[in-house]
Amino acid sequence: MSPAAALAALRAAEARDGAPDLPQRRALLDALAEALLARAEAIAAALDADYGGRSRHDTLLADVVCTVDAARHSRRHLRRWARPRRVAVPFPFRPASAREVPVPKGVVGIMAPWNYPVQLALWPVVDAVAAGNRVAVKPSEHTPRTAALLAELLDAALGPDMARTVQGGPEVARDFAAQPWDHLVFTGGTETGRRVAEAAARNLVPVTLELGGKCPAIVLPGADLAAAARSILAGKAVNAGQTCVAPDTVLLVGHGADAFRRACLATGIALPEGAIASDAQAARLDALTAGLALHPLGADGPGRRRALALAEAPEGSAIATEEIFGPVLAVAPQPDLAAAIAWVAARPSPLAIYLFGATAAEEAAVMAGTRSGAVVSGRAVEYVAFPALGFGGVGASGQGRYHGLRGFEEFSNLRAVVRHGGWSLSRLFDLPRKRFATRLINRLAKLR
Repeated sequence: MSPAAALAALRAAEARDGAPDLPQRRALLDALAEALLARAEAIAAALDADYGGRSRHDTLLADVVCTVDAARHSRRHLRRWARPRRVAVPFPFRPASAREVPVPKGVVGIMAPWNYPVQLALWPVVDAVAAGNRVAVKPSEHTPRTAALLAELLDAALGPDMARTVQGGPEVARDFAAQPWDHLVFTGGTETGRRVAEAAARNLVPVTLELGGKCPAIVLPGADLAAAARSILAGKAVNAGQTCVAPDTVLLVGHGADAFRRACLATGIALPEGAIASDAQAARLDALTAGLALHPLGADGPGRRRALALAEAPEGSAIATEEIFGPVLAVAPQPDLAAAIAWVAARPSPLAIYLFGATAAEEAAVMAGTRSGAVVSGRAVEYVAFPALGFGGVGASGQGRYHGLRGFEEFSNLRAVVRHGGWSLSRLFDLPRKRFATRLINRLAKLR
């Protein structure tokens, strides 16, 4: 099915049936969660085959459980989120009443990537459906078995009047981005995100962009180096580092690179359970790290399973500026916190900044001196799984927020509804104005 045909079919269903009411939305969220759980092992098998080796645990936790939790969270809170919100009316306009009513935007297009092809396709679906929208999903062509399974799952759980799946490669993706959706969600690389935003802008389509960036982990003098190394590597090992919020570069303040390397070796975290997703991704990673001093933490596994490695990141090298997106962790010692803050501020704003051993004053300094989608202390990556916490980037790492209430609001139009009374003081200013009205206007404007 082409993107235009998917949009036309969903618009026709919307015109015929209207937006789903709250009981229907709750039932749809239930059905989506149940369909995911029923296909959990099939999803794990499909992703393993698409990757040539993908961790079953990573898939079940990050693609299945996270999304099910999101659907259940939205279902549980939907009635409260959907209530009209009363808005104060200034005295001269009373007894008017004003409120904002969340109404669906209409049809939401969703472009999903290959690294978490289920979660990053279906969590936006959860939020969009909770807000009463219909959805069209474009899965990544790089995970074809998973894409086929997603199409079957969406059809079974939501039905063709609520959801359509569009399959295809780059040409289809460009066509998808150019359609006049009521909202468009894109998850992927920053450069592609710019092109998607440009295509959407031609139709004045609002966008949610979840992109990437070099998420730094700042290890401060007060950190327990062993605990910090364990937490950073635990986050980096998920999906072999192919995570937009994975720690990218460790900025060591008050700790030496050799001491950090020894702490990493002592964790026993060396070989991720999953592989690099494709030969193309492996070749990109090899080009990025060519000529650098690499320090593997263990032995590589079969196929594209590669051990985690630490890399020196000299200024001016590609690894110091480009997102790594793989099982390599750059290490860049800094003389002090001010230098670490300057390192972050000199680069495009990341999705997350991870802090280890930060005092309240140090955290405040990082907050004041940098921009990011999130600042997280003590662990890495896991915050994305909080279903009530809004998620998104800033600047080059993205725009817009989804997850939970933020997702419901992102895909809703907060329509203003105003009811005026029979009379109000403001009507003194109606034409034709009397001299009293002119004097009152001058007084309100503090004019003589």
